[in-house]
Amino acid sequence: QVQLVESGGGLVQPGGSLRLSCAASGRIFSISDMGWYRQAPGKERELVARFSNGGATNYADSVKGRFTISRDNAKNTQYLQMNSLKPEDTAVYYCKADITIAAVGREFRYWGQGTQVTVSS
Repeated sequence: QVQLVESGGGLVQPGGSLRLSCAASGRIFSISDMGWYRQAPGKERELVARFSNGGATNYADSVKGRFTISRDNAKNTQYLQMNSLKPEDTAVYYCKADITIAAVGREFRYWGQGTQVTVSS
């Protein structure tokens, strides 16, 4: 059994910062593609930031220069540092990881449970 557990969301004023964490646990052999997505009310889920299999990072244009994705491979954890938050960043944020299960040798895609980020004064 593999799961992703998110933490770090909350209410913040415009211009503030939050740091999201996403820890993977279970019978993990390796983790490749990791990333963060968000879904605002009435909108489709969209990419925020991700690591590709080669380690390169990609960001949505709307968050470039404000958000930073990072990972701690030893802890199977990824982070999203969000600075200079704007009201339009309000959404439920989901982490995603493509994980190869130990002893199975197959890769599966997992999603976190989602964490609410609200930017409001």
